[in-house]
Amino acid sequence: MKSMKKVLFVAVLLAIVVVSVSSCSAGLFDFLGGSSDNATDTSLDGQEVKLAAAASLKNVYDEKLIPMFEEKYPGVKVTPTYASSGDLQTQIENGLGADVFMSAANKQMNALVDEGLVDNDTNLQFLENKVVLIVPKDSTANISSFDDLKNVEGNIAIGDPESVPAGQYAQEVLNNTGIWDEVEPKLSLGTDVTAVLNQVAQGSADCGIVYATDAKSNDDVKVVCEAPENALKTPVIYPVAALKNSTDSSATKAFMDFLQTKEAKDVFVDYGFTLHE
Repeated sequence: MKSMKKVLFVAVLLAIVVVSVSSCSAGLFDFLGGSSDNATDTSLDGQEVKLAAAASLKNVYDEKLIPMFEEKYPGVKVTPTYASSGDLQTQIENGLGADVFMSAANKQMNALVDEGLVDNDTNLQFLENKVVLIVPKDSTANISSFDDLKNVEGNIAIGDPESVPAGQYAQEVLNNTGIWDEVEPKLSLGTDVTAVLNQVAQGSADCGIVYATDAKSNDDVKVVCEAPENALKTPVIYPVAALKNSTDSSATKAFMDFLQTKEAKDVFVDYGFTLHE
């Protein structure tokens, strides 16, 4: 009988040891960065998020955010379309199959809201940007302020105010500083802010007006100054929202939720944006 009790005691002891080791191993695995719970989510496999985003967002999305999201949801593909916010608004109105729209101004987003194309419950005032005056990196031109644009003899690049928010902000600054009439004949209008940036970087324009984030992304330009506070009455806000005609609503929701995570917000800040609180 004693022998039987001893065997039973040893068996119970071994069982306890096995459970303890197993628990410790799992804890250690988690501590080392692994997890028995897979870090990726496969519940949305086969779905797609079609993103329509302002041209000034191309770098941050292509280089960081889209790869991060697709790593988290390896079965989901993000397909971006980049253009001026005005062009994207028109494309969406004409049936562009987009799930998420991120504009560089409220004007375009509000127009789509009024037309009933936006899921307004998801509409976020998300990011802020700055408007800056840039010149080519090696420029020796005597340009240190917006007022100096009156003396520029070559081209001044801005986005087309008809459709490009950066151009609308530029026009507002030039109007409010009282120099629009003098500089208008020198303006070279770009189809989006990236086109403006490239004109200055390549030297086909003596200077240009872009967002601070664009200037930061190109080593061939340098910032002369920011737009004076009293010259820009309209804050440079980037709203983002899901569209009502979204096809894969679960993936769209996951993407919108991802944009609001700390890791995604930190990336936007790294690229020069400010979070709109």
